[in-house]
Amino acid sequence: MPKRGIVFLTRTNALLEKIMPLLTPTAIAVGVLFSSRLSPYEDLVPWIFAAMTFIGSLKSSFTDIGRELYRPQKLLALMLILHVVMPCVGWTAGRLFFPGDPLTITGYVLLFVIPTGVVSVVWVTIYRGNLALTLSLILIDTLLSPFIVPASLYVMMGETVEIRVWAMMKGLLWMVVIPSLAGMLANQWTRGKAGKTWSPPLAPLVKIGLFAVVAINGSAIAPYFKQVNGHLAAVVAVTLGTVIIGYLIGWGCSSAFRWSRADSVAMQFNSGMRNLSAGAVLAVQYFPPAVSLPVISGMLFQQMLAALFGYRIARKDGKMSRADSGPVSDQAVSDHP
Repeated sequence: MPKRGIVFLTRTNALLEKIMPLLTPTAIAVGVLFSSRLSPYEDLVPWIFAAMTFIGSLKSSFTDIGRELYRPQKLLALMLILHVVMPCVGWTAGRLFFPGDPLTITGYVLLFVIPTGVVSVVWVTIYRGNLALTLSLILIDTLLSPFIVPASLYVMMGETVEIRVWAMMKGLLWMVVIPSLAGMLANQWTRGKAGKTWSPPLAPLVKIGLFAVVAINGSAIAPYFKQVNGHLAAVVAVTLGTVIIGYLIGWGCSSAFRWSRADSVAMQFNSGMRNLSAGAVLAVQYFPPAVSLPVISGMLFQQMLAALFGYRIARKDGKMSRADSGPVSDQAVSDHP
């Protein structure tokens, strides 16, 4: 690719990263407003998502996974939060606020059983968190998702809602697992060159693909969002509260375990974020539309909450750096009256 093209794509990616908090809410609005034009493209969503997953996996390697598996305590803690604690939070919130509504309850369980978000790599990178831990978690969680997601839904919802286990497993294998392995193998075979040379110019395509996936899936549930009522408002409010809980649990656990700053940043973002675009695809393809509402509404807040918690991390860093520089300044004053 010409040098000018690479520079253009790099600058485009930097711009898209700056507007990430607004990207998914805007995509939902576009999907709702232009639902009749976008809904015919639903069949393209798995293909777009597979391409996004492949590009996102180019930075990963089997070496990174091996390094984290050698001391798996942090990975196990994150997996416990992601697939035990938060699904229970979602199930409890659904039962508490929407009793007798199994589709909405299923939506909240699905919201928190899907893997951690690939886009968390962006936020962990921006705030200098443990990127190796994040990449390893994403890959392991992704590879296990065809088993974890259907099994968790079946265990927590039982026979209440029809769950197409095998169809969902095949969908996750095609959209997530196979592209992830392909990206890792490409990076491994090229000895890291794929991640360094292909990933930067392709990065903006991930954001554009995310916008397209969210907009198309938003068109599928446009009738629910066009009819603003008490149920929709309650779903949005409960989703906001439960997603915030995810970030707070990550923050609290990393503080309790006294993890390093880099590990704490990784835990906060990975506990709070989910691969909601994958969740929306699953919800739209394998469940009635009502199941999609909690997942799609989660897209309204996920990036904005990531930006908010990132701002909190930056403020804490600023306070610590000022505290560290305080004694030096005092010493300088005493040395130079």
